[in-house]
Amino acid sequence: MTREKILEAAARIFSQKGFHATSMQDIANAVNLQKASLYHHVSSKQEILLALSNMALDMVTEKVGEASNLSLPPDERLRIAIRIYLQTLAERRGLSAIFVFEHRFLEPELRARHIPRRDRFEHLWRGLIQQGVDDGIFTCQDVALATRALLGVMSWTITWYRSDGTLSATEIADQFTELILNGLIIREEDHEV
Repeated sequence: MTREKILEAAARIFSQKGFHATSMQDIANAVNLQKASLYHHVSSKQEILLALSNMALDMVTEKVGEASNLSLPPDERLRIAIRIYLQTLAERRGLSAIFVFEHRFLEPELRARHIPRRDRFEHLWRGLIQQGVDDGIFTCQDVALATRALLGVMSWTITWYRSDGTLSATEIADQFTELILNGLIIREEDHEV
């Protein structure tokens, strides 16, 4: 049995039952171990939650980071980053749900170790938006607030997205991008056809 298999099983169970409703026995059963044997691989459910939260954030930070480093205008980089993030949420729902929802159950000492990763992820998005503002492409009074709004809209998608739904993750990402970049207001040029 490997630690990776244990973490994979725990992610699946946490996403189904939630962190608090999951027991170490549930995780042991999922990987066909005795509960005592599980403790040879991990020390606690909190350790598992930290490892999964970090793993999930590292995964999305790497993927979004690649988009933010492209040699494209800020609006195109933002469009690609939104697509990548939503596709990742859709493809890795169990792991994504942990860093979106379950990380808040980390004990204070472990949360303090996790926060720099969260901040690094948020900083990538702030950088994308700030670059658009600096280049005169975006208008934004508060980049931090805009970033949190964007992350909230995108992250909440995992609560309602269905792979068999009418829209793919990419189509949702494209609609979110249009909403973020263009808003809901009809402009005069929209009427001139």
